[in-house]
Amino acid sequence: MQRHLSVSVKANIGIFKTNIGTMKARKTIISAICNTFEVTSCNVDIEDCDKVLRVVDMKVDEGSMIRFVREQGFECDVLE
Repeated sequence: MQRHLSVSVKANIGIFKTNIGTMKARKTIISAICNTFEVTSCNVDIEDCDKVLRVVDMKVDEGSMIRFVREQGFECDVLE
């Protein structure tokens, strides 16, 4: 008899309010995040009023991501 193990995978998704407002800034921060952290995907909605940064499958805590984005010269806080 074979047993099948059910594995529940929970993606850690970070959603942040930023001031990233241009395509150049968006490209810069996405590249910096992807080159520094292990993430599945990363996007910034520059059309949204909150300039939402969405990071999927973060392997770091929200505080570390916020500090990193701020070190790159952008505002960043958890979107509530």
